[in-house]
Amino acid sequence: MSQTNLYDQAYQLEKALRDSEEFTTLSSLYDRVNADAEANQLFADFRNIQMTLQQKQMQGEEISEQEMMDAQTKMMSVQQNELIMELMQEEQRMHQLVTEVTKIIMKPLEELYAPMVNENEVQ
Repeated sequence: MSQTNLYDQAYQLEKALRDSEEFTTLSSLYDRVNADAEANQLFADFRNIQMTLQQKQMQGEEISEQEMMDAQTKMMSVQQNELIMELMQEEQRMHQLVTEVTKIIMKPLEELYAPMVNENEVQ
């Protein structure tokens, strides 16, 4: 299989993903959250808190107790918004789908390197 053919198949996979029920549902819910001023602001605030805490973790910075309490408070507010909860559930469903597809794509490399990993474990 040529490299061009592999890219063609990757673009076909992209199209299939865009046409999937999971993606169209996610896109619709995202549009609904954006159209709802309260849900949009709440979701944006929640995402900002998440990103800030993730950045701190990745940089090895300590997360304060106040930051954790703020995140928990925001999460409780998010959980009370039915529209955002639907969106987050659909995001999780989409993430699961992409994870499963990635596993399938990576299988040849895993099989290729499996003997080396097993040899190193035996030593």
